[in-house]
Amino acid sequence: MSRALDPTEPVSGALQPSRPSVRSPGATAQFTTGIGQPLAPVFTAVAVMVLVVLAITYARSADAVAALWGAAGLAVAVWLRTSRGLLYDLSFGGLLATGFAAGNLLAGNSLELTGMFTVANMLEVYLAVLLARRFAPTLNLASVQGACRFLLSAAVIAPIPAAAFASGMLWWMNGADLLDTARTWWFGHTLSIAVIGSFGLAVTRREVARLYVPARAAEAVALLGLLTVLSILVFTQSTSPTGFLIVPVLLLIAVRLRMIGVTAALVIVTLFAVGGAMQGHGLYGTLEGPGRAMVAQLLVLFGYMPMLLVAALLEERDRFSERAKAGQRRAERASEAKSRLLANVAHEIKSPVGGVIGIGELWKAGQLGPISATQAEMAEMLVKTARQVEALAHDLLDVARAESGAVKVDLRPTDVPGVLEDVRRAIALRPDAQGLRLDVISEGDGLVALADSQRLTQVIANLASNAVKYGGAGGVVIFRACKIYDGVRIEVTDRGPGLSPEKQTQLFEPFNRLGLERSTLEGHGIGLALAKRLVELQGGSIGVISTPDEGATFWVELPAA
Repeated sequence: MSRALDPTEPVSGALQPSRPSVRSPGATAQFTTGIGQPLAPVFTAVAVMVLVVLAITYARSADAVAALWGAAGLAVAVWLRTSRGLLYDLSFGGLLATGFAAGNLLAGNSLELTGMFTVANMLEVYLAVLLARRFAPTLNLASVQGACRFLLSAAVIAPIPAAAFASGMLWWMNGADLLDTARTWWFGHTLSIAVIGSFGLAVTRREVARLYVPARAAEAVALLGLLTVLSILVFTQSTSPTGFLIVPVLLLIAVRLRMIGVTAALVIVTLFAVGGAMQGHGLYGTLEGPGRAMVAQLLVLFGYMPMLLVAALLEERDRFSERAKAGQRRAERASEAKSRLLANVAHEIKSPVGGVIGIGELWKAGQLGPISATQAEMAEMLVKTARQVEALAHDLLDVARAESGAVKVDLRPTDVPGVLEDVRRAIALRPDAQGLRLDVISEGDGLVALADSQRLTQVIANLASNAVKYGGAGGVVIFRACKIYDGVRIEVTDRGPGLSPEKQTQLFEPFNRLGLERSTLEGHGIGLALAKRLVELQGGSIGVISTPDEGATFWVELPAA
């Protein structure tokens, strides 16, 4: 069989029989002990022969068609897991055909039926392998998409041509009912590939390694043992409709054991459900004709098979969770490195800037010699610029400490109106606050928050500085304190140009000045980011309410003392 349809598989052939194939990172990348050995096709052919004899002997339902056919699922799973190239495929196909034919002959079928059934079975297996390679090349059942692709292509679609061929031949040879034989074949072989094929693909080295842990192995034995006992009671002893009792156990197995557990559980349930019905046991065994097999098949297909998708969904969730945790660890390491860099830069800046400020002050005061008016003005500008750099260094150091968790807060009962009044007085002394009305409004008594007074003052001062800097055109800045259901709310309101919704989402990002980098307004974009971190360290929250051209209100909520 040509391998050109599967771009994920390497080209290999007779000249390179010992070269291992490079497989995609799904289920095919994992091998159970021994499944990839050269004798796997021989063992598979022998197992197929045994399963064919058992199915024909104990599970015949519609004419010569068996309702439970495990050979197809086994053949598809092993073929997909061990394929190594065109020569291997041809050899495997020949051994499988021999196994199917030998099983039919040992079970007592005539040469005509043996030949017809062998052709039909090989058509089905070949088509299932071809479709699985085309539409589910990774064979990864640990995702909803991968499981759906495999089930739809290999289990649902592949048996249809074989069912039509076999039912047509049986009608021509024996006058068998076309609909009954086609339906029984399709349901039985779909079950085989969906249940046994999925189990064969789910048994990977990684999954088996998980069972090496004694506690997990004991849990798997206990859950599958419970399911076996329950299946015996439901499908061989009870004559009432108690099949729903299987669902909670299957769900528990999906949650605890994931894909390998669910596929093993479905093998157990299918064996007892369909096998019990064919042997005349339980509720479905009391039905007459092919109907008893069909009811049991439908119960497994539509009642229990969806648990395989549940397990796939859980596997996918686990994988996304692992990726998210890995990404979080990388982000934390990057954040730690950034914090260390900021701290180092801040420390390196502070010492030389202090020297520049000292020299500038001496120069401005004329202690380094006579200076002109122009030189005095330049010295003042030098000192002002150096102090801005010094303030930036302090802010960077605070940000680095806050992000690394080095900032300690001393939470005590703090008089919020007193803090607001202190901040108002300090802001009123700034040159850019001249001409602004600064109001403090306290709504109610007992406005005492559980906070660090020093850090809270730093936060409110940052908010007030921004209100003066960006919203001073409105002529007024209002400080308000009020009670909320479980704490104290502080608001700093200005009547400036306001903020668009897009800018509000970026407001507390470090070093983001919202497009004002080229404006004449001084700033570095770290004040609000630092304020947010300091508020969070005190167990509070911070945010903004703003409408363009209508000002902005920054709010802080802290728990009450």
